[in-house]
Amino acid sequence: MKGVLDEILRTKRDEIAALKRTPCAPGTRGKPRSATVVPALLRRRPADPLRLVTEIKRRSPSAGALSTILSVGDRALAYARAGASMISVLCDTKYFDGGFAHLVEARHALDAAGHPVPLLAKEFVLDERQLEEAAACGADAALLIARIVEPAHLRRLVDRARAFGLEPLVEVVTEDELSAAIDADAKVIGVNARDLDTLAMDAARAARVLAAIPADRIAVHLSGLKGPDDVAAVARTSVDAALMGEALMRQDDPSPLLRSMLEAAGP
Repeated sequence: MKGVLDEILRTKRDEIAALKRTPCAPGTRGKPRSATVVPALLRRRPADPLRLVTEIKRRSPSAGALSTILSVGDRALAYARAGASMISVLCDTKYFDGGFAHLVEARHALDAAGHPVPLLAKEFVLDERQLEEAAACGADAALLIARIVEPAHLRRLVDRARAFGLEPLVEVVTEDELSAAIDADAKVIGVNARDLDTLAMDAARAARVLAAIPADRIAVHLSGLKGPDDVAAVARTSVDAALMGEALMRQDDPSPLLRSMLEAAGP
């Protein structure tokens, strides 16, 4: 699977060129909430449970096809009603069967039902135009992947995300990438247990990098958690939040599994 990331990025550059030629999507939200809501919801204080971020993705290069029984809106509502702290929405179409339209659908469903759960736009961001589109489509936060941009560019994207009202969640894999995220003033830092080049999992490496995140930042465990026992193991650490992706997306009805995960996340 080595080279998957390079292939995705080549496609993404063509998509960005097309995106720049199109008008920005019409706005779907009011005042941005990221400046206070996203960090506050993810911050785990003593005796608090591990925060869970749930994901909407219909396919991935590593897992293949996932459940599509529920619409994007219905799955967002299922996550919100079960107690998710934030919902990640894949915005890549070619490799993940996602799209910015999924952000719009999720935001409309949550707002109509009165569930103010923030949305994370999960995309391979190389250009601020993608951030502008994510904000217009209803996101409150945006994933920035340290590995795919130079450190100076990462800092610019962090600044531009906040200018658009998005809280950046900077994803890292190694200690060097963690240093770049800290230098870029990332407040929320996620560590991916999956190597983006090979798609191989390395839980020990992820645990080591998570432990190195400064206490004044919010630490998020990304990838590799399959059930309540995995959630409980992360909850015993100082990590603030964990992303639950493929395990929930394999379920036509994710609510029972998510509730069991939330029980394992602590009091």
